[in-house]
Amino acid sequence: MKLFGEIIKEKREEKGLFLRQVSALMELDQAIISKLERQERKASREQVLKFAEIYDLNPDDLIISWRSDKVAYELMNEENAEQILKVAETKVKYLKKK
Repeated sequence: MKLFGEIIKEKREEKGLFLRQVSALMELDQAIISKLERQERKASREQVLKFAEIYDLNPDDLIISWRSDKVAYELMNEENAEQILKVAETKVKYLKKK
């Protein structure tokens, strides 16, 4: 299972693109793209969707990877992380019904 940054770096390399090329397409500084790939900076939803477009990726899959990274980083040091996720899943279902 790959992190969001790993996915976008791998896809950039597969397409033979340099950071400067992606930077121009994304209208972002090269350093920001590099930090996103190294998980040192968090992408916005709009940036995630732009990466999906540039790299011909399924936007839903990339959003899921990006969001799940956020949750994983938030919970990685919690002793009861798995239990928290189960309760959160139940709460999401409840909130969607409201």
